[in-house]
Amino acid sequence: MTKILRHTALTLALASLLAAPALAAVSADEASRLGKELTPLGAEKAGNKDGSIPAWDGGIITPPAGYKKGMHHPDPYAADKPLLTITATDADKYADKLTAGHKAMLKLYPSYKMKVYPTHRSAAAPQRFYDATKNAAVKAQLTTGGNGVTGVTAGIPFPIPKSGTEVIWNHLLRWRGNFFERNFVLAPLTRGGDYTPVEFKEIGDFRYNKEGMTEEKLDNIIAMFKQEIFAPARLAGRILLVHETLDQNKENRSAWLYNPGQRRVRRAPNVAFDNPKEGGDGLTTSDTVDMYNGSPERYDWNLIGKKELYVPYNSYALHSDKLKYKELLAPLHLNPEHLRYELHRVWVVEAKLKPDMRHIYQRRVFYVDEDSWQILAMDQYDSRDQLWRVSEAHCINYYEVPTFWSTAEVHYDLQSGRYIAINLTNENAPYNFDVKFDATEFTPDALRREGKR
Repeated sequence: MTKILRHTALTLALASLLAAPALAAVSADEASRLGKELTPLGAEKAGNKDGSIPAWDGGIITPPAGYKKGMHHPDPYAADKPLLTITATDADKYADKLTAGHKAMLKLYPSYKMKVYPTHRSAAAPQRFYDATKNAAVKAQLTTGGNGVTGVTAGIPFPIPKSGTEVIWNHLLRWRGNFFERNFVLAPLTRGGDYTPVEFKEIGDFRYNKEGMTEEKLDNIIAMFKQEIFAPARLAGRILLVHETLDQNKENRSAWLYNPGQRRVRRAPNVAFDNPKEGGDGLTTSDTVDMYNGSPERYDWNLIGKKELYVPYNSYALHSDKLKYKELLAPLHLNPEHLRYELHRVWVVEAKLKPDMRHIYQRRVFYVDEDSWQILAMDQYDSRDQLWRVSEAHCINYYEVPTFWSTAEVHYDLQSGRYIAINLTNENAPYNFDVKFDATEFTPDALRREGKR
């Protein structure tokens, strides 16, 4: 009888432990390092030993002279010259500073190269976001299974991370302004370089991180997005609406899709995980939009540590409205003449698929910028643990906000020789952060009103 009682007590204790939130907040002493030896968002403020990575000095917080809202952002580093160019012939020399994906790209495609420029730690955010991060550091906690965050409604929740799950939530909740509007092109390329552009308009409301936000006001919805396709004709008129949640144990993301052929709005529960991205020709998945989005529940997230790697950064040349899509979109990979890589410290996180879960990617490795928590690169492995797809986020500081965010994402399929470029704005207006939308814009009724054949 005593053994049974002890066994029952142990079982109940374990169940209680599993049901409780995973403690993640740091002590006040640890949080006091933010803004001192650490940047306000948790990066190492100092440069590296040899000076190839400089100290963070606040990033770009004001636009350069001559910039006006609505312009494509002038390159503040246009005078820089490449420090080196990495090709297949000398990749081994730089192997310790290359991701597995970049090594594979250099080996597979002789035409691919990486032009490495001086490092500029340009990432910045508003002071109130820095203040919110210091507050969040001592309050934020992961919910059961790491499938949500509680205790905060603004700031980077885990600026001094102790786990891979915390790092991925920092990416999901990073600063990207309050609202945005963008018109962009998605281009899925054949191996020979042919493509039919898919034209999108998207608006978004980042509710988490808004000034004065409370848990009651947030109502578990951290962001809302609405996206309409205008071309090609076979896809035109489709509208997608997404509500993203903070604690996905309480409620998974909600999504609705307007189909112009049926003239109906329907729930779209499959807009998640490895469901193919709308208009992506099967080259990428729903959860690789913004490099990673949605629930982390299908993976075990392992924090490998921090490394100094060559990653895409300050990609103002790629962002330029002087660059035409036909000049950028080359067979097999983006034209490397327009790409910029820099040496930065990144958090390396490995995600392994849980035994009871399904996804086309058995394993994924993420390289996360220490200064902004933006995922800059990602390697994705198939069920045989063979490298399948390699992804990059080419980012700039949108200095009128300021926020550090991608101007283009690219996902390379190494097995087919195809790739897809997303969020291209060179021949469109750049992102507009100087907008505001009423919450009624992000309802199923709004889709019905806007829907047309």
